[in-house]
Formats: sequence, C-alpha cells, structure tokens
Amino acid sequence: MGSVQDSPVEEFEEFTVLVTGFDAFKSEYPQNPSWEIARRLPDYLPARTKTASSTTSSTTAAPPPPSAPSVPPVRIVVYPGPVRVNYQAVRTLVPTLWDGTPTKIDLVLHIGMAGPRLHYALERVGRRDGYTLRDVDDQLLGDTPADRGDPRWPWYGVPAALESHIDLDDVLARWRAHAAPGADLRISVDAGRYLCDFIYFSSLAHLYRRDQEAGHKDARYARRRVAFLHVPAAATPERVEAGQALVVALIRSLVESEVVARGSGDTPKTKASAAAAAAASAPAPGADTVTGKWYRD
Repeated sequence: MGSVQDSPVEEFEEFTVLVTGFDAFKSEYPQNPSWEIARRLPDYLPARTKTASSTTSSTTAAPPPPSAPSVPPVRIVVYPGPVRVNYQAVRTLVPTLWDGTPTKIDLVLHIGMAGPRLHYALERVGRRDGYTLRDVDDQLLGDTPADRGDPRWPWYGVPAALESHIDLDDVLARWRAHAAPGADLRISVDAGRYLCDFIYFSSLAHLYRRDQEAGHKDARYARRRVAFLHVPAAATPERVEAGQALVVALIRSLVESEVVARGSGDTPKTKASAAAAAAASAPAPGADTVTGKWYRD
C-alpha cells in the first residue's frame, strides 16, 4: 500500500474552497477583520513553502505533524461581499452557497470576528438554539420552541447541536505545522450563539437536511464539510496581514486533511456524545447586479 504522499487525488481535478467573511459590526468595529482577511485571499492556494512549526505556550514537546499528502490545485472562491450581521440575511444566503452554483464546492470556510483576544479558534460545534441577542439591524431571530414542530421551519428535524465531519484535530496539527512560529491556534467548543454560531450551524443544518432528504445517497450532502474560524477583532494592517497568512495555512491544512480522509474512504460520524453535551450546556447580500448570481463561473 502506498504512503500518504502517494495517495491518489484523481477525485479532485481541482479542489474548491468557498470562504465568507462578515460585514461591519456596529460602530465599534467599522472594519470587520474577517472580511478584510477573506477579501485579500489569493484565487489559488500558493505552492507550499517550508515553514517551521509554530510554538505554543506548553512546555511539553508537540507531537510531529501528520504527513502532507499530494493535493490538487486549490481554488479559493471568496463570496463577493461581506455577509451582513443579520439573522435573516444569513438564513437566506446559506442555501445559495451550497445549492446556487454550478461550481462544485468541496469545502466552505466561514470566518468571523471574536473579541480582543489574540488567538485564532476553529469552532467544533454549531448550535440551533439560544440566539437571544439582536443583530446589527436590532432584530431578534424570532425562532420559538413551537417552530420545532413545524415542517416549514428551516431547521425542522435538525438536532440541537451539529459538528463538522472535518477532522478538526488533524487539521489543527497540520495548521500548527504550516503556520508562523508563535501563532496561537486552538479548537473551541463555544461559537458564541450569535451570528458566527448562526452561520456555522446554518451551513451544517442545510447539509444535514439535504442529506436526510436524499436518503443519504447524494455525495454532495453526505459529508458536512464546513469549518468556522474565529479571528481576533483587531483590523490593523499588521493584524490583517498576519490573519491572511494564517488563513492560507488553514486552507492548506483543511484540504490536506480532506484529501487524506476521502482518499482512505473515511467518512467520520459526528461525535454524538460531544454534540449532546454541547446542546445540553448550552435578500442575499453581495449578489452580482448583472447576472443575479453571487458566483463567477
């Protein structure tokens, strides 16, 4: 049997990653770093360069990073406009990201802004309930417990917590190996129950429902290939430049992990116990005015 480096990649003539970022968040954050980072991403993932593994605050030696597989050309498609920090805008937008384009989307990376903390966090769990904060337009989500029994509800039949099928632990190990030394990179289990959590869960829930409707027979929806990244709130040129480099490293890590997982036939199930514990604890913007489509063929 061949090594990881010899794993076949015929399934992917080109691997496409769709990236979104959010618009301004009230007067406190007139520039959202998630969008400032996203809009500066290259159209294609650059060739890999040798980078020293990042250091962490731990005094113990980090385990060696996973082997890097051969990957196909990676196209990075940035949604052409910041996503408004508005519940209904997100709820309208998300289905079009997955269903509204002829381009095969292999993975979606949503980026959002966290507080003044300096670390970057991949979110493990998206949550359905508990959205009690108003959006930038002073609107509440408005979902009620009674909606859960209504088939017209967008999240009808969807569990209270969902996780991505991406192996985030593997991704984190790869990311730390690709990132600049000293970068503080983590996995979080609390996306915040605001628009960041909402867009993450919306993508996960859309794929969950489509998979259920297809009887688990449509490969486009069988694997919940979504990731969410929280970035620090600072939008200075230096922080945006550093964030852009870290997101490029993250995309490389996500693609490597997915190529390995799909090449081995691995389709990880959600960690039901973790999701259950998390649940217990707890018009579309940017459309092309000429074609009416958000994507570019």
